[in-house]
Amino acid sequence: GFFQSCAVEVDIKDASNATCLYADWMMRFLITYESNNGDYKTTTLNLSSSVTHNGSVCGNDTQAALVAVQFGEGHSWSINITKNNETYQGDFITVTYNTNDTAVFPDAKRKGPVTVLMKDPLHPVQLNTVFVCHNSYFIEAENITQIFWNVTVQAFVQNGTVSKKETRCPADTPTSAPTVSPTTANVTTAPTTTLSPAPTTVPKPVENPDTGNYSLKSGNKTCFLATVGLQLNISQDKPLLININPKTTVADGACGNTTATLKLNDRNSTLIGF
Repeated sequence: GFFQSCAVEVDIKDASNATCLYADWMMRFLITYESNNGDYKTTTLNLSSSVTHNGSVCGNDTQAALVAVQFGEGHSWSINITKNNETYQGDFITVTYNTNDTAVFPDAKRKGPVTVLMKDPLHPVQLNTVFVCHNSYFIEAENITQIFWNVTVQAFVQNGTVSKKETRCPADTPTSAPTVSPTTANVTTAPTTTLSPAPTTVPKPVENPDTGNYSLKSGNKTCFLATVGLQLNISQDKPLLININPKTTVADGACGNTTATLKLNDRNSTLIGF
């Protein structure tokens, strides 16, 4: 479904008609809303082929830059970008969706525009450097999940020319290749003196995860039930296995007529979502 959205390209000019802010990206939104019968549904809001960027501004040392786009039936998205010494960084993201758009919200109980404000979690970027992220990444707030991909952004462009230097997002950073242990086929050993073997510590294997019972209710009826043991396998220099502990994990989410969302959370953050 990623490719149902259209790409957005915003090229903001200053008073001398030189580029001061450039952005090119794709995004879509997953929005949970209440229907007329009291159920909660999750719908997908994609960018339309006709997008405007009224209100976008260059910004300067004292004023934040602003990328603002409007699309579809009364929907809009914007981000403030601030400059601090030698870096720039996204500040607040504002999303406004209009539940009067019956193609996206066919049976919404609440009618009219709804605005959600959230903090941009990405790290600062050096000035005169382009932020690039080809792989998808997610930003969640309240009842909205934003999905971005194929992102190219540079704020506070110098001399009207978009830089060739790139800063990549964590999603684009390749993981280190696993270390290959030497085998008898590729190692030549010198004669050795027989010694008593040194004691070795055998890594303790990770046990299978405990089975958890997770459920969601719509009104007083159970609408989602999962009985499952879950284990995260983190790929890094030294692979890490983490068992999800059902005793400290709670279920959250929503059910609709055709879709359901289950989020498993510990005390601090979302662990995994279905």
